[in-house]
Amino acid sequence: MSAMSDHLENEILDHILSVGSYTMPSAVYLGLSVASMADDASGTELSGSGYARQAVTFSAASGGTTSNSGAITFPTATGSWGSVGYWSLWDAASSGNMLLHGSFSAAKSIASGDVLRVSAGDLDITAA
Repeated sequence: MSAMSDHLENEILDHILSVGSYTMPSAVYLGLSVASMADDASGTELSGSGYARQAVTFSAASGGTTSNSGAITFPTATGSWGSVGYWSLWDAASSGNMLLHGSFSAAKSIASGDVLRVSAGDLDITAA
């Protein structure tokens, strides 16, 4: 399940209702957390221990759903990242605006030396 951020909801409404123009980001980045992010982007994304957001690409949506078109591989953890169960999509490699957020079907504990990999087609985004 995925949810739009408050930022993206406002951008899309303004765009559709001719109030403003939404420019799509030049790239989208996957962020990780151990707790759910809120629609207002409050929450705590991972940091340190080798963590960095990773660029992600998606297939064209069909039937209100899309998924990542290629594998997403995070750097090797240099310390514990904890039990990663949540994701967020951002319009920048750091800082920026959160676009969407959701949870993985199962959390994965990431210890030092582990590499978190999301296979192609495993990150599903649904507009409902």
